[in-house]
Amino acid sequence: MAPSIDPAERLLDLVIALVNTSGRMTKQQVRSSVAGYQDAVSDEAFERMFERDKDTLRELGVPVLTVTDARHGDDVGYRIDVDAYALPPVQLTPAELGVLSVAVQVWQDATLRADTTRALTKLRAVGEGPSATDLLAGLAPRVRADGSAFGPLVEAVQERRAVRFTYRAASSGEVRERTVEPWRLLARRGGWVLVGLDRDRGASRSFRLGRIQGRVRPVGAPGAFEPPTDAQLADALAAWTQGPERTAALAVLPDRAAALRARAVDDEAFDPDAVPGAREVLADRDLVHVRYRSTWELAEEVVGYGSAVVVLAPAGVRDAALDLLRTASRLDIPAEVPRA
Repeated sequence: MAPSIDPAERLLDLVIALVNTSGRMTKQQVRSSVAGYQDAVSDEAFERMFERDKDTLRELGVPVLTVTDARHGDDVGYRIDVDAYALPPVQLTPAELGVLSVAVQVWQDATLRADTTRALTKLRAVGEGPSATDLLAGLAPRVRADGSAFGPLVEAVQERRAVRFTYRAASSGEVRERTVEPWRLLARRGGWVLVGLDRDRGASRSFRLGRIQGRVRPVGAPGAFEPPTDAQLADALAAWTQGPERTAALAVLPDRAAALRARAVDDEAFDPDAVPGAREVLADRDLVHVRYRSTWELAEEVVGYGSAVVVLAPAGVRDAALDLLRTASRLDIPAEVPRA
């Protein structure tokens, strides 16, 4: 027995058939030629399936028309009003298509990659030539999916459903279970951050998805908590921007850490002679200054570049980076887990 057709695929096949019919399609033609309707076990089952699919398409905004034969009033067929359904010609400038390309590279989670790549391929067909993304070359963000946590957390945020997961703290390496009401997912410095209410602490907290260990498990039913107020969300998001803006001095190997170099600023205040060993480190590296507010956030970013970046100043960022490296060295990583 042939496998049954997925309802979504059947709907798409019906749309294609009704768009491309020269005049109209009768129910008999739909049943015999559109994949999926052959699965109906009886005439009544086909009628229910077809009527349900028509209603679904109309709810989605697809203009399915009923066409009656002028000579035979009981001879009814169907088609889609192409003029009402079709989009006007899409004209994308190179810059606009470039922005879309960057967006696709951001959404590289396994559950989204196929859809975003397919959509971009279609849009490129109407773009202005193969070089349409050249204006943004080198600026593409690299936002990692951070394991299997992203998909379940997206659903939890949309459903307003609490979640439970095991989390490893950055500063201490402590591993413990957290129960969180998820409010918002943020893309930050090459990774994702969950902002929400930590039920155990009774306060808002932020969690790097890359530090979540194991599976994210839903807790309770959807709609279990009210969305955060504007003030609550603003306070939670302020954790990423609060504090004075400061400048860090970094020694970067040539042609490495492009994202840091893109944020480089001029700073005449840093004196390499005031930091022991700085002159020696800079003998084969470039001095790069970047602005930052969160010490731990910058330290995590720097550590991600490995030996390509050395923190010269301030001492707080350097110490935070060293703490992260020491914590990582103590982790018991199974041999079968590939290291980055």
